[in-house]
Amino acid sequence: MAASPDEIRHLLSRTGFGVPKPDERDAFTGLDHGIAVERLLDAVGPKAATTDPTFVVVPGAAVQRGLTRDERQVLQRQRAMDGNNMKAWWWSEMLETPSPLTEHMVLFWHNHFTSSLRKVKVPPLLFTQNTLFRTHATGNFATLLRAAAKDPAMLVYLDNNLNRAGAPNENFARELLELFTLGEGNGYTERDIQEAARAFTGWRFRPDGGFVNDPRSHDGGTKTFLGVTGALNGNDILDVVLQQPRVAEHITEKLWREFISDTPDAAEVRRLAAIFRDGRYEVRPLLEAMLNSDAFRARDAHGTMVKSPVDLVVGTFRLIGATPREPRLLTALGRNLGQDLFDPPNVKGWPGGEEWVDTANLPARHAFLFSATESLALLENAAQQGGNAARTRQQLRAQDAAGQVPPAQLPPAARLRLQQQLQQQGTAPETMAEGMTPPPAPLPGGPQAQLRAQINLRNLDVAEYRTLRAMDEDELAALVLPMAPVAPGDATTTLGRLFLDPTYQLK
Repeated sequence: MAASPDEIRHLLSRTGFGVPKPDERDAFTGLDHGIAVERLLDAVGPKAATTDPTFVVVPGAAVQRGLTRDERQVLQRQRAMDGNNMKAWWWSEMLETPSPLTEHMVLFWHNHFTSSLRKVKVPPLLFTQNTLFRTHATGNFATLLRAAAKDPAMLVYLDNNLNRAGAPNENFARELLELFTLGEGNGYTERDIQEAARAFTGWRFRPDGGFVNDPRSHDGGTKTFLGVTGALNGNDILDVVLQQPRVAEHITEKLWREFISDTPDAAEVRRLAAIFRDGRYEVRPLLEAMLNSDAFRARDAHGTMVKSPVDLVVGTFRLIGATPREPRLLTALGRNLGQDLFDPPNVKGWPGGEEWVDTANLPARHAFLFSATESLALLENAAQQGGNAARTRQQLRAQDAAGQVPPAQLPPAARLRLQQQLQQQGTAPETMAEGMTPPPAPLPGGPQAQLRAQINLRNLDVAEYRTLRAMDEDELAALVLPMAPVAPGDATTTLGRLFLDPTYQLK
């Protein structure tokens, strides 16, 4: 039996970026739900759709030691620029990818095997790790775990490059058990962490980024880890860990929270974990079973998860066909909303769930959606006054370049509602002038960056937007929202009203 349109929207929004594009929905319309899931998984691939970012060639350590102070500063600035470009590249890849599930899984693994550019400081290492996650996005978890343990960015981030015989560093061993495999407090002791740290001594990487096991730094003594005794090395530790039944349950729980709900069902987790374990840690069969489960397909599961900043920004841009002229502004938007790609807040990653709408993030989310709504209103006005689509786009871009686009006016009811919402969060301005838009939360770079970020929302593929304009309100709401609108915002466009509905922030 063919899946209903609502089921297709739910499937695509959860596996993609919070809201499907009309052509994505149409490609799955009429399919049986199981066939739709299979098609999504078939589309996952190891290669990015966009051109890889370029990086400055970094001299070796010996050469760097001979650099002058000014030369070191130039190198640091170049690395910072490379890092910003790499972040912008991933945002662009999310916008352009023909397989949103691929990038969704890359982001999932990035948040699981956390590394941060702030700590690693070498952008090419983070890019290599990102490529690793894409290569194994729905592949074998055991293979990915072994590769991640030897990944240069991981070795730096969790200090295993400093781990040597006689002076073991426990950071990687602790997070391997606590975060990556067993889960905090599940079946291991502090002694197990200490013994694992000894086993991982000597794991480091060469200047070219290749992994090396340095025997001079390795502790070759006898160790006892999770009941296994011997002259264990790092590979032995990973083998022993992967024999623990808890690993399958831990990864299943995390994927459940990613795709189904914030509260895993214990019985269902055990059932799905058995599939994962029996399949020798192949991720695709687990995902297939999970996305076909009653828990995922249940109608009351729709609209129960909060969109992440990536969902909110990428989903909105993809929906209206927006292509920023300067992708680095997406990085600023994401950072402003609480999700700075390649820089998770700590080793546990982004907590997600209702944390996305805490007092720090909610005003910025409102501001982003209001700026999107203003952009649609300006486009609609230009479309009505300027004739064809090409001329409309040209007019908007010319006005942008000349700085002639006036601020859109916010209807009084919407202005009052936003002011009330912000007052509840303790961040409302004392006064809001009649007819003026509320001040969006500031973006890094000051007012100019904020203005450019809003302008770029109007850099649209007008043909995509025209498809949305052709839909009636009920059809558009069924595409964009996970449930019936509860409080559509006051805006001059139907889509703008739906953007301002609270349910648009859910998936």
